[in-house]
Amino acid sequence: MWNELMHVLSSLDWTPLWISLQTGIIATIICFFLGIGFAYYVYQRKGFLAAVVDGILTLPLVLPPTVAGFLLLYIFSPRRMLGAGLEAAFGIRVVQTWLGCIVAAVVIALPLMYRNAKAAFELVNPELLWVSKTLGLSKGTIFWRILLPVAKPGLLSGVILTFARALGEYGATSMLAGNIPGKTGTISQRIAMVMQNGDYLDAGLWTTIVMGIAFGCIIGLNLALQRRKQKRKRIGQ
Repeated sequence: MWNELMHVLSSLDWTPLWISLQTGIIATIICFFLGIGFAYYVYQRKGFLAAVVDGILTLPLVLPPTVAGFLLLYIFSPRRMLGAGLEAAFGIRVVQTWLGCIVAAVVIALPLMYRNAKAAFELVNPELLWVSKTLGLSKGTIFWRILLPVAKPGLLSGVILTFARALGEYGATSMLAGNIPGKTGTISQRIAMVMQNGDYLDAGLWTTIVMGIAFGCIIGLNLALQRRKQKRKRIGQ
C-alpha cells in the first residue's frame, strides 16, 4: 500500500491544484470587493429594494450548484445575446474556459462574503457611527477609518470562507467551464473523474489535499481571531 501511494504521488499531475488555487485566489479578491460593496449598500438602506438585492445575492447560497451552473451556461452561452456580444466585441469567451471557472466560483462564493460583511457591519455600534457624523466626518472617512476596521473580524471570516468555497466549487464550474485537463480541470472535477474510473486512491489523495487546505484556512482564521482578542485585552488593560 505504501509503495503504491508513493508511486501515485510521484506521478501525480499537480495541474488541478494550481488551477484551483488560482481560481480561488482571483475569485476571492473579486468577491471581497463586490461583497463589501453590496453589503454596505444594503446596510445603509431599508425597504423593498434592499430586500430584493439581499435576496438575489443570497440566492446562490441556497440553490443547488447545478442550477446556478445551468443559469450561467444559459446566460453566457455563445448562442445567447450576452455571450455572443462578449465574444464578438471583446473576444471574451466564458463557456469552456478558465474564465468560466472564475465566474462560477464568484457566483457561488459571493454570498458567503456578502453575508459575513453585512453581519459584520450590523454588529458595529450605531452610536459610534452617529458620533462620527456629529464630528463632521464624511461618509468615506467613516467607512474607511471606522466601519471597516471595526468590522475586520467578520470580513476576515468572509474572506477565508469565500476562498475555501471557491477552491472546492464543482457543480457550477463543471457546467459552465467543463473539465478540460490543464485548462479548466479543478481539484473537484479531478476527484469526480477518477471516481468514475474507480481510482479511489487518486481520489482519496486529492480529497485529502483539498480538505487539508480548507482545514488550514479555518485554523488560520481561528488563530488570527484569537490574536486579535488577546491584543484588545492587552490594550484594555
